[in-house]
Amino acid sequence: MMAITSSRCRVWKILLNSPTRRSQSSDTALRSQYDAVVIGGGHNGLVAAAYLQKSGVNTAVLERRHVIGGATVTEELIPGFKFSRASYVLSLLRPRIYKELELKKHGLKIYIRNPSSFTPMLEDGVGGKPPRSLLMGTDMGETQKQIAQFSVKDAQAYAEYEALINRMAAAVEPLLDAVPVDVPSLTSNSLRQRIRSLRTVKPLVQTGFKLGKQIPQFYELLTAPISKILNQWFESEPLKATLATDGVIGAMISPQTAGSGYVLLHHVMGELEGIKGAWGYVEGGMGALSNSIASAAAAHGASIFTEKPVNSILVDSNGTTQGVALQDGTEIRSKVVLSNATAHVTFLELTPKDSLPKAFVKEVLAIDYTSPVTKINVAVDHLPNFLAVPNDDGIPPSHCIAGTIHLNCEDMAYIEVAYDDACKGIPSTRPLIELCIPSILDPTIAPLGCHVISIFTQYTPYYLQGGKEWDELDRNLYADRVFDCIEQYAPGFKASVVGRDILTPPDMEKVFGLTGGNIFHGAMSLDQLYMTRPLPSYSNYRSPVKGLYLCGSGAHPGGGVMGSAGRNAAHVVLSDLKRS
Repeated sequence: MMAITSSRCRVWKILLNSPTRRSQSSDTALRSQYDAVVIGGGHNGLVAAAYLQKSGVNTAVLERRHVIGGATVTEELIPGFKFSRASYVLSLLRPRIYKELELKKHGLKIYIRNPSSFTPMLEDGVGGKPPRSLLMGTDMGETQKQIAQFSVKDAQAYAEYEALINRMAAAVEPLLDAVPVDVPSLTSNSLRQRIRSLRTVKPLVQTGFKLGKQIPQFYELLTAPISKILNQWFESEPLKATLATDGVIGAMISPQTAGSGYVLLHHVMGELEGIKGAWGYVEGGMGALSNSIASAAAAHGASIFTEKPVNSILVDSNGTTQGVALQDGTEIRSKVVLSNATAHVTFLELTPKDSLPKAFVKEVLAIDYTSPVTKINVAVDHLPNFLAVPNDDGIPPSHCIAGTIHLNCEDMAYIEVAYDDACKGIPSTRPLIELCIPSILDPTIAPLGCHVISIFTQYTPYYLQGGKEWDELDRNLYADRVFDCIEQYAPGFKASVVGRDILTPPDMEKVFGLTGGNIFHGAMSLDQLYMTRPLPSYSNYRSPVKGLYLCGSGAHPGGGVMGSAGRNAAHVVLSDLKRS
């Protein structure tokens, strides 16, 4: 952990909305022929490449931007300040990927956060004391003491709630690292196909056995609004609202939306360094994770190229992939193509229309990519001073604010109002804010005395009221609104800002290729999960085009920095190549 200093760093105050630094392409020369080509160097594409190359499949990764990582990227937008520009915390990366690709050996270092969650209140302190706050971490006793400020009953119930959620998360694990049940093969006329597909049922059976008598509770959690679940367990709004954020984060839903319970479950099924549910910061920013995966892939012989935008996927008259064509006209031939792009980009922008069934195209068009997220990356010249945990002799209580700071989370009703605003085309007047300061734990990403702040906000619509597109004024008005909210909790915050980078949903789409700005490559609603992700009958990473696979978060098991989609897709490709 870095030492906290009160000295102010010497930097110019600037406003940025685009990166200024560029990285170099791969050292190796691009060849005209590979066994496999991966479109997009996001973390899933890199994971897929690593597993393919490790198994002897000569693989090239083609990234359109100047830097690898996709949304899992570090960019030095302001000299000395390294931002995790899109994704910003780590937990969901599958442990077997961590181990099998030896990511520690390839430079991955993680700072685990504890406490992990801090929710300050906007209230007057009583008896000269500061406003209350809710601090939650891995120490159950300390967390219960914190909850007891608001409800002794909730403090007693929390341990049982946490145990139940953890059991359900553990039960889902077998499904994450495997292909979904292959219904088309199970119902095929071919006996061989039916027998072979039986193995896809095994993870589902394992989950069922793990759940046992709790299957009805599991079903309720999957299908119910998270507000219903939390109201059954707790009475204090600060606790419920804090927990509810995991049920809506990244999703255009409210706590009262059916299925928000699964979104919560999706965000608590992670593990770091053997600690279930732990979240952490990657040293050097999230791009360092992508770099470690790329290093593992390159160590096995994979070729990774930046600034190589793909224009189209080559498909022959028999409906079989032949490779890709770049925007400069270069053709790269390959036996298989794996796309780390969204299903929309892959099939509607890159794949020839006449090679896809019309019914399939219609289904792809219907995928929900609605996003509520605007990400604001901020450079500051000193730590914010929260009224709920004021500085002591100029030294901020950094242990309190090293985790996720939840603002405007005193009541679930606040989240509901923020959601309603966006449904009307209005950026939330009092947005839900998740604020992280990774530089408290990672001294490598900011100048001495300065800090990097990731602000994840919602709800902001893709189009403003009346169908208006976002412009520079709209971006800055919304960011100012967010900063005004932070200022209420931490007076002086605005004066500390050195520069900021604002990414609305259209910006997320433009910069990272995230259709609709959706960070999950498609909504994580129950109709777009497991056997229906991205579409029914195509949840096994394959597509109607032979040799074309989807390996990004638009495939099972969905979004977050998990790597499962890349790993699972690679294993499907390897199986198909062996049979071809």
